[in-house]
Amino acid sequence: MLYIIYQEDRADGAAIRAATRDSHFAYLDKNNDILVLGGALLADDDATRTGSVLIVNVPNRAAAESFSENEPFRKAGLFSAVKISRMRRGQWNPDAAPKSAEGN
Repeated sequence: MLYIIYQEDRADGAAIRAATRDSHFAYLDKNNDILVLGGALLADDDATRTGSVLIVNVPNRAAAESFSENEPFRKAGLFSAVKISRMRRGQWNPDAAPKSAEGN
């Protein structure tokens, strides 16, 4: 089952994000068997991170909650809000994805 995890950073979270970045990426690498898509939310200035979105393929909500609760950014207190919703894969067109990580 697909779950989307939408996480908004605290206004004062930039230092937490920077300090936890390496462990965050290590956690995602460790769980790459369930991670469908992940990326930072960006402010309109194209540089400021305002949160992140992760889409995971797990057996149930409890697994999605566990994945989220153990994610280093969340454990460090980076987020002001976390929302987890089950989703259904509708259209799927990876060829339409941007060529760069920043979406250019």
